Amino acid sequence: MDVVRTPVNQGWIEVVVGSMFSGKSEELIRRLRRAQIARQRVQIFKPVLDTRYAADHIVSHSEMRIPSVAVATARELLRQVEPETEVVGIDEGQFFDAELPAVCNTLADQGKRVIVAGLDQDYLGKPFEPMPQLLAIAEYITKTLAICMVCGNPANHTQRLVASEDRVLLGTQGTYEARCRRCFDPALASAPARAQRLKPKA
Repeated sequence: MDVVRTPVNQGWIEVVVGSMFSGKSEELIRRLRRAQIARQRVQIFKPVLDTRYAADHIVSHSEMRIPSVAVATARELLRQVEPETEVVGIDEGQFFDAELPAVCNTLADQGKRVIVAGLDQDYLGKPFEPMPQLLAIAEYITKTLAICMVCGNPANHTQRLVASEDRVLLGTQGTYEARCRRCFDPALASAPARAQRLKPKA
């Protein structure tokens, strides 16, 4: 999706989804840089929760980066978008609250091009809100695939490698890896914790 100039009063939503290590942030950065080359007014946001690489940049796993502003809520993001902005980039959409789809709709209705990247599934393979709602209202959708770290086939899942039942657990290599449908095991992350709970007391 390489639209570089938004027609007058015509906005839309683009969503880039996939597993971890599938190139979502890289694709987001690529589109935003092309918009900047086209001399469009661009604003870029990320959730304040995501501090893995940098607090003031979107950074891909391959170390591509672009300056961004960290915000705590979707409503705060909306307040910070300036009237003359033409393109709004949002990374890690799954870490935002349920208002994100409505905020993106508002921005698109204002004639802005809105590009959101995020995980569409959590570590259990379940839809990761609010990304499914964004997919339903987006004009353009891109699904990125990683490479399965077990068998090398296309990977659509994020495999958690550590024991935790928290839905949000920040991490990169060593905490998660990409898996295909066949190699993905949603019980892997919770099995050790469950075994520890059921262990008889001495």
